[in-house]
Amino acid sequence: MPQSKLPIVVLISGSGSNLQAIIDAAARGDLPVEIRAVISNRADARGLQRAADAGIATEVLNHKAFASREDYDRALMTLIDRFEPGLVVLAGFMRLLTDAFTAHYAGRILNIHPSLLPEFKGLHTHRRAIEENAAEHGASVHFVTAELDGGPVILQARVPVHPGDSPEELATRVLAQEHRIYPEAIRWFAEGRLRLGEDGRAGLDGKPLAAPVSLDNTSE
Repeated sequence: MPQSKLPIVVLISGSGSNLQAIIDAAARGDLPVEIRAVISNRADARGLQRAADAGIATEVLNHKAFASREDYDRALMTLIDRFEPGLVVLAGFMRLLTDAFTAHYAGRILNIHPSLLPEFKGLHTHRRAIEENAAEHGASVHFVTAELDGGPVILQARVPVHPGDSPEELATRVLAQEHRIYPEAIRWFAEGRLRLGEDGRAGLDGKPLAAPVSLDNTSE
């Protein structure tokens, strides 16, 4: 009996390369999800075209049209819930979310962040890693909570920081790993293997994660 597909909604603000990795994994049959909609706060986000090319519904909800962050998030929740997703996926959605929003989707919202959390929360992670002479850098998938980039980390991939790296070179190396680990974490959730426990810890296969899962990285 074929596995039912998990309905998801993806939120983006930009190019949508992680969205494309999710679309591609679903198209290959590696990811049992149905992407019901891609929503952006920017009408010029390239990811909207990626979604349209794949036959996925797109919506734009411009944050500049709202008087407050709270008003925007309420409208965004209403829009998302129209599609009845089992999981909300943040894929380069460049908005700080209100506590009410993260509470509404508690345990069913994921984000990918370009650092080895808890290192380098926030923006400009690649430049900061280079400036602090980090030996390793990478990407993390985590459950979203009210704390910025502070929810339980599920899965990580590491890359070396080479001498003389530019932020752009390091970003390219990290992005390749993001495209590996995000579909994997979403697949675990879709298969019922990944959950956020009542104790606030991520659990995989019925056991709390003592540390994030690390995917072996064979790239340079």
